[in-house]
Amino acid sequence: MLIISYDIQDDRLRNRFSKTLTKHGAIRLQYSVYEVNNTERILKNLMIIVEEQFAKKFSGSDSVIIFDVNGIKLKKYGNAIHRDTDIVYL
Repeated sequence: MLIISYDIQDDRLRNRFSKTLTKHGAIRLQYSVYEVNNTERILKNLMIIVEEQFAKKFSGSDSVIIFDVNGIKLKKYGNAIHRDTDIVYL
């Protein structure tokens, strides 16, 4: 699983980055924080895409942090705990 957090100033680049994450199975947790829980192959492909298509375009004022949380204990609170369980509203 990857957690990706970003602060990208350029609107166009930020929108492309967000759409790319979503296209590769990312779930938006907060406005600029995504969770990607997929196969190892998909995660590696996503990292390659970020490196090849986006890294060179980030400016000095942009910030992108990618956390690889495989093997690390993760505790969720609030709305985040419902991501792992089905909720049925009647």
